[in-house]
Amino acid sequence: MSTMAFFSITPIGSGESVSRYVARVIGSVKNSGLEWQLTPMGTIVEGESVKEVFDAINEGLKQLDDCNRLSISIKIDHRKNRKKGMDDKVESVFGKM
Repeated sequence: MSTMAFFSITPIGSGESVSRYVARVIGSVKNSGLEWQLTPMGTIVEGESVKEVFDAINEGLKQLDDCNRLSISIKIDHRKNRKKGMDDKVESVFGKM
């Protein structure tokens, strides 16, 4: 199985630049041991189950306990018939160009 989640966590009321908060979340995701990729608009994390991926995101949320309000977006791709997909999906598109 493969579960990928694209997520974005934005503190509200913490100023215009949020990179210092993103860095805290990414540090936690990195420590999860899961595959991940930072993009300019959010982060992709991939694991074998929805629970594993949600646990990684939740650990990232804990890094922002000092923020009073967060805007959180999560988009999930869960496939039972694929073991790994993050890199394969990108390679499939480039292979068709």
